[in-house]
Amino acid sequence: MTVQFNPNENMHDQFHYQNSEEAIARFPFPFPEDSYMYSVNIEPASSKPNTIFEHWFDVDEHYVTEMNERRLILEKDPKRCIVMPHMRQASWDFLEMVMLHYSENYPEHFQLQRDGLNWHWINQPLNIDVHFIFGDAESLDIDPFEFISRQFQGDVALLDQRDGDLFMDAGMITGPADWSLNFDAGMSFKQWHAPVPQLAHNLGVFERALKFLLNIQVGQPYRRLNWTMTINPRMDTSSETYHLWGHERAMVTTENAGEMVHLRVELQMMPRLAISNALLFSIRTYLISLNDLCRNPAWAKRLHRVIRDLPDPIAEYKGINEYREPLVQWLSQFDQPEA
Repeated sequence: MTVQFNPNENMHDQFHYQNSEEAIARFPFPFPEDSYMYSVNIEPASSKPNTIFEHWFDVDEHYVTEMNERRLILEKDPKRCIVMPHMRQASWDFLEMVMLHYSENYPEHFQLQRDGLNWHWINQPLNIDVHFIFGDAESLDIDPFEFISRQFQGDVALLDQRDGDLFMDAGMITGPADWSLNFDAGMSFKQWHAPVPQLAHNLGVFERALKFLLNIQVGQPYRRLNWTMTINPRMDTSSETYHLWGHERAMVTTENAGEMVHLRVELQMMPRLAISNALLFSIRTYLISLNDLCRNPAWAKRLHRVIRDLPDPIAEYKGINEYREPLVQWLSQFDQPEA
């Protein structure tokens, strides 16, 4: 797939964001059934051509937009990128993984030349052309994790594995769904998942999920989809910026729901880093307005049933309760009984 970037998008203030026909068709609709209950839903990350699952790391038409948004967010809040000192090897592991996959899968946009430890990296969409020594942070003039994360589409957490647990000890999180890296940094797996309803009091689910993640092997990544909803095509819905977007939930009506409400789907990728043994947890977020999503009649009907019947604790956790009634009313037009 040849990626055509949209250069005129904006994901804050005066929003200007649009999915092409191709982007709508490949959107990862997350509901296989007419009802939803929280589950781990992890699967092997096998390739599926012509979908978002074709490559380990999906790059699409919003790449330049999202990288510009990341730059603007970091200018205001540098703590969106945190790297603990012991994560230096994992940072280089992650840089190598991204450069190899991007250059192999999107050679028209990214090129990597290696001569021993002397590397030459070209990122054409962002006008980056740099020679550096692999393993030498001074040759980059920036931490290697931050350097490559500023070019990686999606949020990133590097999980250090020790003492039979996983710890969020490095991250670049500029587009979170109502959470904060600054708060979660250094936490264990159970600690940062504690707010999830129906899992918080079920230690067995945590223990099985953690045991599974601890045993992910190099070259055998896994993935899962997660979802929520966002008002307006706003990527940054962090806890720190709640004052900028929280009030927008009260603005949804039966007249504007299709334009304002966006389904937000995260493709969470989990590969093992070879040298450091850290686990990469990448969060690639896709946004689509309900106007665009409901052009697919099957999706529209199913989404109505999912939101209508969503258990209250999950609806509250995902922040939907405040506008759930007008949303369900708007969606009901696509799920009428046959005459």
